[in-house]
Amino acid sequence: MKNMEPFRISVVVPTYQRPVLLLRCLDALVHQNFPKDKYEIIVVSDGEDEPTSHSLGAVAIAQIPVIRYYSLPGKAGPAAARNLGWLLAQSDLVAFTDDDCIPDGDWLQAMWSSYSTLAENKQVAFSGHTVVPINREPTDYEKNISRLASAEFITANCACSVEALKSVDGFDERFKMAWRGDSDLQFKFIEHGIPIVKVNHAVVTHPVRKAPWGISIKEERKGMFNALLYKKYPLLYRQKIQQNPPWNYYAITFFVVLLMAGLLTGKDVLRITGLSGWMLLTIWYAWRRLRSTSHSWNHVSEMIFTSAVIPLFALFWKLYGAWKYRVFRLH
Repeated sequence: MKNMEPFRISVVVPTYQRPVLLLRCLDALVHQNFPKDKYEIIVVSDGEDEPTSHSLGAVAIAQIPVIRYYSLPGKAGPAAARNLGWLLAQSDLVAFTDDDCIPDGDWLQAMWSSYSTLAENKQVAFSGHTVVPINREPTDYEKNISRLASAEFITANCACSVEALKSVDGFDERFKMAWRGDSDLQFKFIEHGIPIVKVNHAVVTHPVRKAPWGISIKEERKGMFNALLYKKYPLLYRQKIQQNPPWNYYAITFFVVLLMAGLLTGKDVLRITGLSGWMLLTIWYAWRRLRSTSHSWNHVSEMIFTSAVIPLFALFWKLYGAWKYRVFRLH
């Protein structure tokens, strides 16, 4: 039931078993330079989450701003968590951030000020400025995460009117992982003619967490959702995500197939051609990834190994996504 005196802003934070990061985010949110009784914080866990529930139990229930905690009955992904959050919001404007982010003290004020000037437009969205601190010589993983700073619209730092979210049916819950769900929402807004206003002074810092060796191989699993996004918005996907299919991945895989064929048939031409092509393209790919990243031995060895196998994993998940979502074009 709606509050008798609605909040100006509701902040939705999806999470799952990362209580230390979440509490750091909440600390930044409760210390906003914004009237404490004019915003609420809604934390939604993606499934049963005892560590988070226990940690939030230590937070004063009666504190201002109000913090509400909910959990999904089972794991359904961050899109489902965000949907539950904004549907429970007691305000007309919903801001989104992630549990591993740190909003600046003026973040909500910046979003509210921009919304107030457009109050006559009930359907509107806002995109803030995201800062991703990385080392001078970052790892490949850090460099990839740093691209969030130049993204047009990400759910780590945005705000949407409830009317805008209603008009596009919120987040597509088929995006089960933290990948392409924010682009999907952005493309929905574009197709519905809902303006997305850039608010450069709405700042959120997104630290890069330490990643295990070879993380890039595991990350390829997210690629299955590229097929879903491409199926829904082929033109926007080409304009804003990837202009052409990853031909280098296809080429490397082609030479691996030649190599395997040569090994199975005993034909030297196939074996030598396949091995030479695979090695040359792998070296080129590893060089591209190392060009502006760390040259420590640990990182160089990681890049060489992962560059040799990433194209195979990437195409596997790409083909899996194409089969799952019935996409029969290269994307």
